[in-house]
Amino acid sequence: MEYAPAVATVDRHGGVTGWSEGARRLTGYTAGEAVGRQVRDLLAEAPAPGVLAALSGVVVIRHRNGTAVALPLRACRLLTADGDGGDGGEHAGYVVTAEQPDDPSALRGLAFQQAPVSMSVFDDRQRFLLANTVTCRTMDTTEEALRGRYLPDTMRDVPTDRFGIARQLREVAETGRAVSYESVAGGPADRPEARTIEMWPVRDASGGVRAVAVAAFDSTAQHRARVRLSALNEAARTLGTTLDVGRTADELIDALVPRFAGAAVVDLLDWVLGVDDRAERTAPEREHPLRRMAHGAAGSAAGLIVPLGRSGHYPPGTPPARALREGRAVLAGPGDPGVGRWLRESGTGAPPDRVRSVLAVPLRARGTILGVVVLVAGGPQDPYDQDDTALAEELASRAAVCVDNARRFARERATALALQHSLLPRGLPGQAAVEVAHRYLPSVSAAGIGGDWFDVIPLSGSRVALVVGDVVGHGIPSSATMGRLCTAVRTLADVDLPPDELLTHLDDLVTHLAASDGSEDGVEGVAETGATCLYAVYDPVSRRLALAAAGHPPPAVVLPDGTCRFLPVTAGPPLGVGGQPFEAAEVELPEGSVVALYTDGLIEGRDRDPAGAAEALRRALSAPEEPLDALCDRVLERVMPKERVDDVALLLARTRALGPDRVATWDVPADPASVAGIRSSVIERLGQWGLEEEAFVTELVVSELVTNAIRYGEPPIQLRLIRDRALICEVSDASSTSPHLRRAQAFDEGGRGLLLVAQLTRRWGSRQTADGKTIWAEQPLADD
Repeated sequence: MEYAPAVATVDRHGGVTGWSEGARRLTGYTAGEAVGRQVRDLLAEAPAPGVLAALSGVVVIRHRNGTAVALPLRACRLLTADGDGGDGGEHAGYVVTAEQPDDPSALRGLAFQQAPVSMSVFDDRQRFLLANTVTCRTMDTTEEALRGRYLPDTMRDVPTDRFGIARQLREVAETGRAVSYESVAGGPADRPEARTIEMWPVRDASGGVRAVAVAAFDSTAQHRARVRLSALNEAARTLGTTLDVGRTADELIDALVPRFAGAAVVDLLDWVLGVDDRAERTAPEREHPLRRMAHGAAGSAAGLIVPLGRSGHYPPGTPPARALREGRAVLAGPGDPGVGRWLRESGTGAPPDRVRSVLAVPLRARGTILGVVVLVAGGPQDPYDQDDTALAEELASRAAVCVDNARRFARERATALALQHSLLPRGLPGQAAVEVAHRYLPSVSAAGIGGDWFDVIPLSGSRVALVVGDVVGHGIPSSATMGRLCTAVRTLADVDLPPDELLTHLDDLVTHLAASDGSEDGVEGVAETGATCLYAVYDPVSRRLALAAAGHPPPAVVLPDGTCRFLPVTAGPPLGVGGQPFEAAEVELPEGSVVALYTDGLIEGRDRDPAGAAEALRRALSAPEEPLDALCDRVLERVMPKERVDDVALLLARTRALGPDRVATWDVPADPASVAGIRSSVIERLGQWGLEEEAFVTELVVSELVTNAIRYGEPPIQLRLIRDRALICEVSDASSTSPHLRRAQAFDEGGRGLLLVAQLTRRWGSRQTADGKTIWAEQPLADD
């Protein structure tokens, strides 16, 4: 291309008087279009004041096609005829010149040769036409030596075309389609190299393929970074899939071998595997023995590892011991004396020349060292470098957090389980109303132990309370809430409240607990400490079962003939909702009926139909003649979900009945004179029962309770004796006023009756009834 300078002349009034061919090429305006126009008409923006003063600088010109072009311009004044053109004098105008770059074709050649990537051009038969400096340096030759040579001939010293250039080059020449790909050569043992290669056809004016251009970028660093990132992503996906320390160690080994290590081991401090972490605070890490949790090896590196379960210490000065002591990664080569000592004393018997590099990384989580992971590069594998150290530290950090989570979960689970077991009834109290059997299975899910509980509470009059409940949530808070509710239920049961009233008081308690543990209005806390509960009272004399539920599944009843049905009880709202009443239900049961109380973990589960599970429970219970323990096992085997994500509590109770031969009842006239006759009738009945030895105490108790009822109560008055495991005396009247135990003064004529009853009997109390109250006292029997 012929060089044409860009020059224009401008008169002193700013009009264009001359326009060169070079100016036309830069701006697009011909001389006829430019001459005679004002310079300001050709500007895209006004020049800076400094440019005008210096007559030099960058000026933005409006190109003929409308685009803005920034040009470096320089102006010189034109002299007048008398030669005057100095500052402040008259001058004829200006000569403006544009500083043009060098010849574009020459710049293109320089850019090609000086490109920092390998670039070359081939004809359609894969022969070199051009090669830049990087290509020549890579192939250790000159462009003149390469020009005209067939590409495969230049690779005879290479066994194969490692990056697949020849095949792709032929494809581009034949199809005319550009190709872009990344090729990786080599494996983990010899540090893979990666190249990103771009190929595109070079076409002539007619569109035919005249040549193929190739640009190759060394992308090894980017490839290794992607590999490391992929490893971290894979580790994030695979590490910590379970809250199991051993499984987490295996997952770490899978992430390291064989991708980054010929062999690897994971050793944990012994105290990590226990539920008691007091050892963690009593001695530094180096004084604790380590236990081999996982190992892995590829190929010949298998001899570098020792069996699982080995426990001991690393010798001082070895890479693992240093990593534990210093709390940082330690990278050592075969020349390090600590590596040789580690190989000699580890029991592997591996020669040091098989080890290229050893990398020991402490497993640290939340400021605590839990163990160490050791990576070994052996055989043809390259030694580890700082990038490998950073990757190993990141993987070890993630694994350590997972191990610590598993450790903390195990500790909390053990604590919650111990707390729950301490609160659940171990040996159920003796009573004659029902025969009971129970099962409790804690959750095996990662959520932790739940708050399921059950209880059997003896009540007055040979009655018994059956309780089962479930606290929302898992872990120690749920177990603690469960303990509070257990205590509350037992306290309210001692007051002998009906089931619906007891649940009302329990509901108030849960609401107060939620308000004190949660937000000010208690809304947040209710959601966290809410619970369900079923409370039932069985009376063996009347053979009636009274019950009420707070958001709990209804119990099942199996009659002696094998018929099984669910009792129609209104579930009511869960405890903690507040403001809603609970409804009580009552049903009469034949002797030998089996009542099944359970928590929802028995019939509910992931992807499980509750109706189908309830039907399975009904079928499993339809064998009332079986022993209760066997029936419990049968129910769990046939009904419990395979994946148990919640606690399961099951309480079975077979009813008994106290017949007329063990119960005696008398209507008492509201006349103090009738007390003597009542005493005589009681003595006679005790003789029939063979309880003559208890007659004296019973006579005193009956006399005091009946006299108090006549004096302070309201008719009708009734006396009932029940012979069970204890001799129970009950006096009922229509007054709702409860008696109070008081201590009489020395000269008081009365006030000693209840005190005497309390001293002569095992326990006594009163309960409200629908028609008034009942005062009762239990007297132990000789065979009790």
